Amino acid sequence: MNKKEISEIKKRFTKTKCSVTRLCGCYVDAEKNKRLELKEAFLSLPEEEMFKYIDIFRKTLSGSIGRTLLNMEFPTEQETREDGAQKFLMQLVQSKLQDEELLGQFYDKVIENYNYPENYFIILVHDAYDIPKITSDGVENFDASEYVYDYILCSICPVKLTKPGLCYNAETNHIQDRIRDWLVQPPELGFLFPSFNDRNMDIHSLLYYSKNSDELDLAITENLLGCQMPLPAKSQKETFNAIVEESLGLDCDYELIKNIHENLNQMVEENKENPEPLALDRNDMGRLLEKSGVDEEKIERFETRFDETVGEKEELMADNISNTRKFEVRTPDVTVQVNPERTDLVETRVIDGVPCLVIEINDLVEVNGIQIVSGMAQPESE
Repeated sequence: MNKKEISEIKKRFTKTKCSVTRLCGCYVDAEKNKRLELKEAFLSLPEEEMFKYIDIFRKTLSGSIGRTLLNMEFPTEQETREDGAQKFLMQLVQSKLQDEELLGQFYDKVIENYNYPENYFIILVHDAYDIPKITSDGVENFDASEYVYDYILCSICPVKLTKPGLCYNAETNHIQDRIRDWLVQPPELGFLFPSFNDRNMDIHSLLYYSKNSDELDLAITENLLGCQMPLPAKSQKETFNAIVEESLGLDCDYELIKNIHENLNQMVEENKENPEPLALDRNDMGRLLEKSGVDEEKIERFETRFDETVGEKEELMADNISNTRKFEVRTPDVTVQVNPERTDLVETRVIDGVPCLVIEINDLVEVNGIQIVSGMAQPESE
């Protein structure tokens, strides 16, 4: 799913457009016991309660693609096996969450695989979206709708005690100890199934949400959802950096890395208006290195290491391995941050036999917030 498709589904969860047919949930305690199971006609809930749920649904579709939101495809075996995850999720969708046995099995699968040490709340909703046609001028035409997008959205939310403290009791006009409640928090993870690709139902993939983009839940993605877990955002950057270092060897100098950084950021900038996030495979990486001045032998070495570490057919998200807002030079004792558009102000030189980092400065220099006099030192008076 791209940004536009995610946004279209996210807009379903508003006061005027929400058409969720059914809400189901299971409250699980720290000992993995089911403390509560609920089944509700969503639109019959009190308005304020409904809005709180809508906030959770929208949060489960928030963030950036490739970091908090991940498109995952089902391996072939999951679609052919009778007990495969994809077939089980399809049964949930087709049941419109009316089958209590299926719901119980789903909760059991979550509890078995979700390694969370405290209380949490599993929320599952079903919706049927009558997909409108989009006219040439971008207007939704519901009268021309041809397809219905049947889907479920799952949100898994921690439930935590509110903090202790004092509060004002309006009835008794006193300040007193506040009663601590168990409060449902924003979701830690969730998923949308099937995906809404090309503005239609795609039963071969799902959209996965993780609040912490650096720590994906392996058991949930592989055992519950049956999908192969991609590299987390942080790991993608670390892997890319490691392959570059290994491949370039002694050629891994400041100028070359600066060139790679600038060319990568240029690719990100050129893709800005594209709803599809920029993903780079092995061949894209090779072209990036070639443009940055890396020789053919080093590029071949990089592509080999890419296949071994990331995967021959896998991709890295450009936003995960580049930072358009920061350019940093770090030593064990000094860190220098440079405006990415002014990397020309920094260079490396050997001065008196010592390798140095040279930074061009102007008249505006501050040290600990104090503006100092910059420029060449004045000659000593005779």
